[in-house]
This record gives sequence, C-alpha cells and structure tokens, in this order.
Amino acid sequence: MSQPVSSIHARFKLDRAGFSLDVDLDLPNRGVTALFGHSGSGKTTLLRCIAGLERAPGALNMNGEVWQDATTFLPTHKRALGYVFQEASLFPHLSARGNLEYGRKRASGGMDRKALDHIVELLGIGPLLERRPDQLSGGERQRVGIARALAVKPRLLLMDEPLAALDLARKQEILPYLERLHEELEIPVLYVSHAPDEVARLADHIVVMEAGRAVAAGPLTETLARLDLPIHLGEDAGVVLDAVVSERDAQWQLARAIFKDNPDAGVWVRDGGHAVGHHVRVRILARDVSLAITRHSGTSILNILPGVVAEMADDTHPALALVRVNVGGAALVARLTRRSAHDLGLTPGQIVYAQIKAVALIG
Repeated sequence: MSQPVSSIHARFKLDRAGFSLDVDLDLPNRGVTALFGHSGSGKTTLLRCIAGLERAPGALNMNGEVWQDATTFLPTHKRALGYVFQEASLFPHLSARGNLEYGRKRASGGMDRKALDHIVELLGIGPLLERRPDQLSGGERQRVGIARALAVKPRLLLMDEPLAALDLARKQEILPYLERLHEELEIPVLYVSHAPDEVARLADHIVVMEAGRAVAAGPLTETLARLDLPIHLGEDAGVVLDAVVSERDAQWQLARAIFKDNPDAGVWVRDGGHAVGHHVRVRILARDVSLAITRHSGTSILNILPGVVAEMADDTHPALALVRVNVGGAALVARLTRRSAHDLGLTPGQIVYAQIKAVALIG
C-alpha cells in the first residue's frame, strides 16, 4: 500500500543484546511531535534510525521521498534533516556566526541569508554572533546549535532532549524561544523528551514509547486524556487544553481562557499579559482536580465546571483512581482516592462538578 505524501512513515525493527525496537508510525508533516517516555524506552534509538545514524531494518518515507526501504538507504548527509543533540557541539574555533555559516554551506540549497537572519531573530542570538562557544552560556550555545541545524534548510528537524543538559534557569530561558520556533516553523519537528512540562508546552502530537515500542500515538490533547496508557506520569498526570483568552480582569490580575473545543467553558488563570483573542494552552494536573456531585458555594475555588464522568481507571497506587470527565468537548482528568470515588458513587455517565484548584497557563 502506498503511503500518503503528506506524512512521514517510519517502520523499524531492531534486535540487539538487551534491547529491541519495533515501531510502525505515521507522523504528521507539520508541528512538533514529541517522542516521550522514560530513559531506555527507545526514543533516541528511533530518532537515530530516522536520521540514518543507526542502521536498522525497516522503511522511512518522508513526504513521498524514500529515505530507506529494502533496497535504499540514504546516508545521513543525504537526508534533508537538521539534528540538535543534548550538547550543542559547536566548533570551538569558530564564532557563532562561523558555526551558522558552516551549517548554511554544508548543504546544497542551504538557507538564504534573509531566512537565516529571521531564524537568528527568532532565537535571539543576534548579539552573540561574534562570540566563540566558550564565551556563551549553555542556553546560548544550544540556541546557536538550533540555528545551525536550521541553516541547512532541512525538511525535518530532529531534537534529542535539547534541554536535558541545562539547569532549570537556562531551561526556562530557552523554552520561550522554542515556542516561537514552534509557531513559525513550517517543517515537522521530532522532539525527544522525558519531561512532561516540555511536552505540554511544545508538542502538538505525541508518541509514547515503552520498551522499544510505540504504545500510543496521537494529538497531544487527546492522548494525555487517555486512562489506558501503560506509562504513568505520576504527579504529572493531567491534560493540556487549547484555549483562547476571552477577557482580562485588571482589578484582580486574572484572565479567562475559554476552551477551543467548547467556548462555553473556560477557566480563570493568573493574567500572563496576553491580549484578548490570544491563543494559549492551559495545563491542568489530575492532582489539582476534585469532584463533587453537587455544586458548592462559599469556596475559594474559582473554577467549578459541570461535566459528565466518561471513564474510570486504577492509578499506580491501589488507593487511588483516575477519572476522566468530559466538559463539553474538552476532557479533564481527576485523581482521587478509590474510597472517595466509592462514597460519591461515581459511575460513567454521572453528572459531576469538577473543582479545579490550580491551572498553569502556557504560551
């Protein structure tokens, strides 16, 4: 069967001592796809197979162009891709500008100067161009490394835990730049991470890896709301919802974000300075959602949303349960004790009130 030219099809099967990789994936050709899972789940191995850095039996079709099949194997330098490693690996004897020029000249049809200037602006590295790598912070080096990967004008950008080597301050420094790239780039990005906060902020699509296999794949908002995944996020379990800022309350420094899937529902959050109409994401952790079968008054909780119990599942600890609640077209996940679920008599189809104690505004 021929593959659609509007997607990336990757199929690999690799067996070696102590590890196996067995995946068959159709990935979108736009936006950020996160390869997510714990250490050793196969994320980086899959990325290296896609890059041609590791040779594994299988096939790779990039928007209709065969990079690998039973008779073809394009070496890495002939694959129109950029690769960002955990460490920037810049040439120490070249300035930041020299590193970018090396990337631009490495590939025929590399990025023209005007387009590269735009990337430099997006990543905020203009003031750094005359410095050498040893004069840059870790976050600055990584931003230059990302620009160099983009300078070859790739059709696919691969990022292997690009923030893993940075401390928290440098990580928070670089994330806004990655968000700007996310909004601007027209090429697909495969982003390896084991950090739920990075995935929540950057990804549109997620592939959950476990023991060398893709145990789930799909749009981020839908996949995080599933309760049947064999990988557990622990305290980070929850959902990410697309939203739009609908109003701002200057007196109390709050903003209301309405859900794109259900404009009649929304949440109040701390005002992040976004204009009305600005698209944002809200992240709601399961630990911050409690359920009631009647609506309470006289409470400090601002966000109380009516919904319907859609599904219930055991959590990692036998005392706990996860409950998915549909709020119009949006889905929330609540974590509560099994005793509480029993006392409330929760069953699928039951009307409940989701009390949201905290909401993180992203973007």
